Amino acid sequence: MDMEVIRIEKRLCTCCMEEHDVKMVRVKEHTVFKNTQVEYIAFYLYCDNADELYMEEAMISKNDKAMKDAYRQSAGLLTSKEISAVRGKYGVSQSDLCVLLGWGGKTVTRYESHQVQDKAHDSILRKLDRDPEWFLHLLSEAKDCLSAEAYRKYSETAAILYENDQNSYLKRAIEASYARFKGNRMLHGNVELSLEKAVDVIRYFAGSARVTNLYKVKLMKLMWYGDALSYKKRGYAITGLIYQALPMGAVPIGHDSLIHLKGVPCEEVDMGETLAYHFSLAGDVDFPTLDKEEKEILDTIIGRLGRMTKDEIVNFMHAEEAYAKTAPREVIQFKYTKNLQI
Repeated sequence: MDMEVIRIEKRLCTCCMEEHDVKMVRVKEHTVFKNTQVEYIAFYLYCDNADELYMEEAMISKNDKAMKDAYRQSAGLLTSKEISAVRGKYGVSQSDLCVLLGWGGKTVTRYESHQVQDKAHDSILRKLDRDPEWFLHLLSEAKDCLSAEAYRKYSETAAILYENDQNSYLKRAIEASYARFKGNRMLHGNVELSLEKAVDVIRYFAGSARVTNLYKVKLMKLMWYGDALSYKKRGYAITGLIYQALPMGAVPIGHDSLIHLKGVPCEEVDMGETLAYHFSLAGDVDFPTLDKEEKEILDTIIGRLGRMTKDEIVNFMHAEEAYAKTAPREVIQFKYTKNLQI
């Protein structure tokens, strides 16, 4: 029999009932479970006197779980560890998760130990893993069935996960809108797209006392000028964003998602029949992705354009060669920045 010795310990051997060196060994097992052939690693104790493998109670449970996890993997189901990880992601107890899902009180405990879940319950657990918004919905419905402390703790954890999930979705949406430009670095300003830098550029403008009335239209122009001046001075932009020529000037592709990324200090303002987006950042903040030279470039833009009104900056943008020579809705090429007004 092929077995690998893990360790040797002198102890009372419950196989032969004598004290001697007992080996803990690892063995590759094959068995049939639910009409499926499975292979898994099992752990045993080995008695040299009797030349026999035997198990203690804890090993029986561990080997049973290993066998059933091997079956789960072959059947495309979550393993016991993966189920535990889904629960751990939200910091929810086994019994409280059963309350949220409307399952029997010991269902999750059994799934994390000895019982194989059915496909329906497996699908629910997978949905829970990828959808923190649904967890928050379940939590709201079950609020009266949970302690106040548990509800608070689970809500805080899920809210962070939901925010991060939304941020990941927005990033993927922006990156997808850039896919058709893949390989054309010049449209990016000769630099790879960095949404982290884009967020810090927005934060830098929003945090400057020298930038007044920073709403979306003005912000978009400041961002283009930051990238354009960087390209003019260094041969490459800051953010890697691609800008289109829209009626009110340069606007980065994916701008609607960009302003909602995590870290962007965007506030919706009700203007009656429409919403406006205002950007403001107070207090001592840092901008970890921006180097000294990039901050100096942005400061130049702020000094020249920061106090302009929306109409003034739009008119200033319209006078740029880069805008005048770009057809409506087409991408503004960075080659025009050599004649930038700044």
